[in-house]
Amino acid sequence: MKVVIIEDELKTAKELKSILQSLDDEIIVEAILSSVATAIDWLKKNPTPDLIFSDIQLGDGLSFEIFKELQTDAPVIFCTAFDEYAIRAFESNSVDYLLKPIEETMLQKSLDKYHRLKEPLHAGAQTAQNLNKVIAQMDTGYKQNILAYFREKIIPVRVVDIQFIYASNGSVYLHTSNEKSYIVQYTIEQLESMLNPHQFFRANRKFIVNREYINNIEHYFNRKLYVVTSSEAPEKIIIGRAKAQPFLKWMEQ
Repeated sequence: MKVVIIEDELKTAKELKSILQSLDDEIIVEAILSSVATAIDWLKKNPTPDLIFSDIQLGDGLSFEIFKELQTDAPVIFCTAFDEYAIRAFESNSVDYLLKPIEETMLQKSLDKYHRLKEPLHAGAQTAQNLNKVIAQMDTGYKQNILAYFREKIIPVRVVDIQFIYASNGSVYLHTSNEKSYIVQYTIEQLESMLNPHQFFRANRKFIVNREYINNIEHYFNRKLYVVTSSEAPEKIIIGRAKAQPFLKWMEQ
């Protein structure tokens, strides 16, 4: 059985590979892929594997984008720390999931389930249906409002009104469409996990940008990108080389 692992944490991927091969010596792990972009590229160029194990949140986006673009027939078992409510859609529709950290007994159950369902066309149709359901459910789980602080007031800021988020001098700010910046009591990493990645992109360690307020993108030094937003940011928003192509793909979605 030919298996592909999509996981951006190499240690986790190697542990999964080791457990799989200890459970079934006929399993061949053909590739460990660490991003949406590399997974799409590999799956386009190689025969469809029998089974894919995939994390959900990768460095350059959600793994759902891989399957939306490719419409692959391969069944998928997701390995994730996401909320079980969103993931339950898989249980009733024959695509399994594993919660991290991965346990050998649960992995064996997932493999058993795969063997019961392994007609590829049937599994592929189930996969496409399930991905749409899960995306719809997960979207409702993202923040719609974020509490911010302005002088002595606590202000609910609508997420749709946020142009960009930036970190400066130990504080994090939401810059909104009314040209105001509000301080929040979250780290930029926490905010990144609260926001819909289809709408917001982590540009660099200081900035998260909202696609609705991006005016244009300019080429910058050393194959980087300069993002120009509707309002002038406190400093240039630069996308590094490693994120440049994933960012452009995200903009086209």
